Amino acid sequence: MRKKFKIMFLVCTILLAVFLLAGILTAVYAPKIIEQQIRDNLKLKASLGKVSLSFPLTITLEKLEVENLASIKKISFSPNLLALLFGKVVIHGLNIIEPVINLEQSAEGKLNLPVFAKNEKGSAVYLTSLNLENGKIIFTDRKISPDAFQVVADKLNIKVSRVRLPITSLATNFSISAQLLNARGKFLGSLDFSGWLDYLAKDIDAALEVSSLDLADFSVYYGNFISNKKITRAMLDLKSTFKAKNNALKINTDFNLSQLTYAPTEEPLPEPDLMKNTLDLFCDPKGNLHLEFDIDTALDNPAISQQKLKSIILKAAMKNLANQPPQQIVDKVVDIIDKYKEYGKELKSIFGK
Repeated sequence: MRKKFKIMFLVCTILLAVFLLAGILTAVYAPKIIEQQIRDNLKLKASLGKVSLSFPLTITLEKLEVENLASIKKISFSPNLLALLFGKVVIHGLNIIEPVINLEQSAEGKLNLPVFAKNEKGSAVYLTSLNLENGKIIFTDRKISPDAFQVVADKLNIKVSRVRLPITSLATNFSISAQLLNARGKFLGSLDFSGWLDYLAKDIDAALEVSSLDLADFSVYYGNFISNKKITRAMLDLKSTFKAKNNALKINTDFNLSQLTYAPTEEPLPEPDLMKNTLDLFCDPKGNLHLEFDIDTALDNPAISQQKLKSIILKAAMKNLANQPPQQIVDKVVDIIDKYKEYGKELKSIFGK
């Protein structure tokens, strides 16, 4: 019995010594190796403050800087040694703390993301879970505006984990939340997106919520798509559900626009597009617009044409008329017809139904 105890004690001592030695070697040599790997694979300069090893096998990287692209306070993860023996890279519990990512789109539409050479083949990395805390993404768009439009996703939190049961399921749970700011730090709104996704089966069940988003700050993107007039304030609250089975994706959206305010300008020129006057026609006297509409598309290619989107929104806006006083509707229609004679047939067709 005493002999067995001595053997166990000796084995534990050897393992502890090996672990301590590995920790020392990791702290001394790992930072330079990782920096060199980043330079070789991403073609970007990098610096790493510290690498440490903790029991049973958790690797922690601190103060990682990747040129002008990223700055990360801490990264920790546990590699699966058994999977490495079979040539696979499996990472358990990847935690990324306070990352700051600088994304920039050039005037030519090119993102500042590293591009691997076509003949380079990296090993596939499998994550069992991801936890990103208090991140920040700074997006600068020089293509949409010569003055460089900038928006910041602040207090970004992402959690991704695989569904444990049933074992045959490849569905992945996820949750994403962030606050949006402009370049001056002004609060623009917040978003939450959560649910589960099984991409191999092309199934999804998720919900998106956007709160207090001022659309006026994003006018560089939509231009006069929704109105001929310049909008100085338009608060958006939106709830969408994403449900897909076998790649058939249906997006159900509850769209609420409030506090709609226009800049004091001259009357716009006649525009033969009823969609761009939907706000004037379908908003209530307080500048509120409530729409409910569905979009059918594909999960692996969620695209919709601008013309189809206009048609969907216009049909949804028609339902909104039922909540407005009849006289108010008549006054609006008469005013629109007087200003835009070319709307006559379109309005007659709509209201005739």
